[in-house]
Amino acid sequence: MTPIKTALCSFGMSGWVFHAPFINLHPGFTFHSVWERSKNLAKQKYPDVIVRNSYEDLLSDKDVELVVVNTPNYTHYDYAKKALLAGKHIIVEKPFTITTTEAKELIDLAKEKNKMIAVFQNRRNDSDFKTVKKVVEQNLLGDIVEAEIHYDRYNQLLSPKLHKEVPGPGTGILYDLGSHLIDQALQLFGMPQAVFADLAITRPISKVEDYMEVLLFYPNLRVRIKGGYLVRELLPAYILHGSKGSFLKSRADVQEAMLQASVLPTAPGYGIEPDSEQGLLHTEKDGKVIREHIISEKGNYFNFYDGIYEAIRNNAPSPVPATDALKVIGIIENAYKSNAEKRVITL
Repeated sequence: MTPIKTALCSFGMSGWVFHAPFINLHPGFTFHSVWERSKNLAKQKYPDVIVRNSYEDLLSDKDVELVVVNTPNYTHYDYAKKALLAGKHIIVEKPFTITTTEAKELIDLAKEKNKMIAVFQNRRNDSDFKTVKKVVEQNLLGDIVEAEIHYDRYNQLLSPKLHKEVPGPGTGILYDLGSHLIDQALQLFGMPQAVFADLAITRPISKVEDYMEVLLFYPNLRVRIKGGYLVRELLPAYILHGSKGSFLKSRADVQEAMLQASVLPTAPGYGIEPDSEQGLLHTEKDGKVIREHIISEKGNYFNFYDGIYEAIRNNAPSPVPATDALKVIGIIENAYKSNAEKRVITL
């Protein structure tokens, strides 16, 4: 196994929580270098890492094969394009780009350069979503006719990350949290036929939308995506109803909290939800109505990096292809159009 020498574009929360631990521990990767503009935080945790003070220096290093673009949303296109032009494979944080035009250009450029693009849709590997996906794939609910996916919070304060709170390209709850939920909806149900969206600012201090309700239309199914920052009493994050029954599941993945507490992803119990968060299945099996709790799947972001290694070393498909992310950005663009025009938009 020849490790893939990997560089991070920043060492903020995304870098030190979601990427560095996996790159450092995975035998298929070497945490080679990081771009830090003024601080030297990565070196404190990873003494062998090389710190670069400019993006140009990072990209000019011929040893670097893979660059993780984990910077503010509005920079994704520019930094990803520069990395591809420098001959690097890339992982781009969600949302992939701000526009579908940018996304298509990067996809074409990656093909031209014969380089891999993966988009870090890490919530595909959350325990709660993996549990919901298993229920759907096992057809435990019959034909699903209605689904809701929530990402709610209660937070009266603005994010300390100012780039998330200042109006501009790629800001607001739809790009931030909505990109997770839309991706999950597409993984479960495929591409919808139309979209309707209602976006709003609910907190007086907020300058960007902090409430979203997006309705995705399928021939025999409606999927509602919701999120807000003034939800103190949380509803189930996943509510699915089908011809046989229903499934309710909380958003209970523990990985982010464990990683923030410096628990290594190789530690015993990593990614395992508490039993109290098991989903409720109320359906019909073998002619009998049952109402029982379902043991949650284990969450594991290592799965993403397993896929990255296979894609780069063995020419396997990207674990999250850029074409998947293009669909997400297309729905976001049309959701904004729907909100502005107050009508259903055909996709």
